[in-house]
Amino acid sequence: MIVFELICPDQHRFEGWFSSGADFDAQKGRGLLECPVCGKSEVSKLPTAKIRRQEGAAAPTEPTSAPAGGGGTVTPSAVPPAPGMPTLQQMVAYVLANTENVGKNFAEEARKIHYKEAPERQIRGVATREETEELLDEGIPVMPLPIPNPSDLH
Repeated sequence: MIVFELICPDQHRFEGWFSSGADFDAQKGRGLLECPVCGKSEVSKLPTAKIRRQEGAAAPTEPTSAPAGGGGTVTPSAVPPAPGMPTLQQMVAYVLANTENVGKNFAEEARKIHYKEAPERQIRGVATREETEELLDEGIPVMPLPIPNPSDLH
């Protein structure tokens, strides 16, 4: 499996998991990819750092930037966000400030909102992979987000 960071024309960023780079190209060519936020099918891969270690070499003790020709080790702080794009920390802060935490009741509450049995609002919470897949199968837009435990935030 390979994970690509993807982006749509509206600058929504998300991950896609593929069996290979050719699998990504094939799915894109057949129009099978779409943004989970806006549904647009014009999806592109974002550039990623290639991290390589020579056989038998120990991991570097200090972070280094990748040379222009590729290779090397890249630390997250060495790769600035695209101009005008919020950082992951800013996005997490926005989600935490602008959503209601429904905890483990996420799937149930998402269904109630979707079927207009509860007031419409932005929610976040915890769902199993199976619950997430079921919600998506029902046409309920959900998206996994990397929101860390608040006690882990600095």
